[in-house]
Amino acid sequence: MATFALIHGGGSSAWDWHLVGPELEALGHTAVAMDLPTESPTATLDDYADAVVTAVGDREEVIVVGHSLGGYTAPIAAERLAASGLVFLSAMIPQPGETFGDWWTNTGHNKEDVSEDPSVSFFNGVSDDLADEALLHERDQQGAWMNGGWPGRLPASMPTAAILCLDDQFFPAGFMRWQVRDRLGVEPIEIPGGHYAAISEPVAVARALDAVARSLD
Repeated sequence: MATFALIHGGGSSAWDWHLVGPELEALGHTAVAMDLPTESPTATLDDYADAVVTAVGDREEVIVVGHSLGGYTAPIAAERLAASGLVFLSAMIPQPGETFGDWWTNTGHNKEDVSEDPSVSFFNGVSDDLADEALLHERDQQGAWMNGGWPGRLPASMPTAAILCLDDQFFPAGFMRWQVRDRLGVEPIEIPGGHYAAISEPVAVARALDAVARSLD
């Protein structure tokens, strides 16, 4: 079975995966979540990838999963780990040389009607108690790397999948379908849940990841 390296999004932490991890383990997999050096203004994406590689250690059959902003780290970490697979979960899919700022206009996300209320755009479908706990784990996203071009690449020979969440109000389903097809050339796996499906629909997330692992087998 697989080892899933679970990378959180911007301003978040490994806590985001605390419900998905046990579901994956119940399916026979190993789940590894880590904290990225999010609050360091000088940390680079190489430093982010270092955190992933260190957390994985000598585990094998690794599938790297990036959520949201974690899509910038996941391909770099996957390449360094010679991973068995790469998964974008409601994630940004960058192109070489593309800055964080340019991604929003290059993908057309700037034309989406996204609520400024985080309870709608991020936490729709999340219970009030879990949303409150998520805010307690929120961290200040820093990083001069966001002003520079993305130094990674999408591994051409690595099996790559994308999961979109049908109720996502931040990266709406129609937008994500286009981004996945345009940038990865694959059809997304569609599951219920909003942007934080990892805490609102952990079973659905785990089952989708399990399906990816089984497809590789």
